[in-house]
Amino acid sequence: MRRDLPYALGGLALGVLLLGNAVLTPDAGPVEVLDVALVLATVVALAVCRRYPVVALGVVTVAMLAVHVRVHPGVSAAFPVLCAVYVSAWQGHRAAAVASLAFLGSFLARDISMAPAGRPGQLVAERTALLLGWFVAANVAGLVARQRRAYLEQVEQRAIEAERTREEMALRRAGEERLRIARDLHDSLTHSISVIKVQAGIAVHLARKHGEEPSATLLAIQEASGAAMRELRTTLDVLRAPTDGDRVGLARVDELAERTRAVGVPVQVTVTGQRGDLPDEVDQAGYRVIQEALTNVARHAGPATAHIQVEYAPAGLTVAVSDDGQASPAEPLTPGVGLRGMRERVSALGGTLRTAARDDHGFTVRATFPLDGPR
Repeated sequence: MRRDLPYALGGLALGVLLLGNAVLTPDAGPVEVLDVALVLATVVALAVCRRYPVVALGVVTVAMLAVHVRVHPGVSAAFPVLCAVYVSAWQGHRAAAVASLAFLGSFLARDISMAPAGRPGQLVAERTALLLGWFVAANVAGLVARQRRAYLEQVEQRAIEAERTREEMALRRAGEERLRIARDLHDSLTHSISVIKVQAGIAVHLARKHGEEPSATLLAIQEASGAAMRELRTTLDVLRAPTDGDRVGLARVDELAERTRAVGVPVQVTVTGQRGDLPDEVDQAGYRVIQEALTNVARHAGPATAHIQVEYAPAGLTVAVSDDGQASPAEPLTPGVGLRGMRERVSALGGTLRTAARDDHGFTVRATFPLDGPR
């Protein structure tokens, strides 16, 4: 609703301007109740034109043409139409050009029929040039704004991917460094401590074999070497295994949904079936698919509600994210880096990924992982 507030205030200002101009223009007709209703319909349409640009454009065009025919307030009737044309062109709808031509043709046809007998051609030419320039500028400005938004989104996506790549490289290098340290410790300290432990054990055994009690120092060396070996093995296990903070899985889907709600996207979570012992790769891949799909909902779906579904079954795992956003089957899908990355991640585990726009508007991402497939 906050995003629609500037459009509502702008539409209200244009409505007041239009009615004021109709009252003050000498050759304008009287403003009646129907004309006020048409202006109010225009204000409401402009208030929701961000969410329903084509419908709002049609309402504004028809209402302003009716006001122009009934009251003839001058070129001020074109201002609301120009705003609706700009928003439609900005969102990539061809209806902006069609509405521009329809309004210009009807507007000028009325001017020609009602022009004074003295200089009708000059008046029509002046208004034609003025309105044509305004509508061309509105369409071009909308297209430029759309291209700029697409460019900024592309730059942002590249920055996110670069940051993600840097993080993955840093994690990989940290893992490689841990493994290198583990190998060095194993090759050097493990061998030396093992020799000390074995030698101490032999000395204790020989002493007892000859009927002598081993010295306290020798027993302390044997015990200390055994404790050092156990602690070293524990340290090597920690170095070879990733930390708990690096692990993500479907057990943290609720945390992911909560973070998405915090940025203004309502999220519902549905879990069916009994969670079993999932392979780490499948568990992490399911989480990453949901994470990327929620990112796309927040970025591209507009005002929408997301629904997460996690389905556990003996033969496989299914995760799905659907929304009721702006996607439509009529608009072609252009896979981005995120969708390609999801598909590669799922395919590497023998699964399938389906992405498609819903018939009732919205988008669905559905990934299925076989639990008897590659580990």
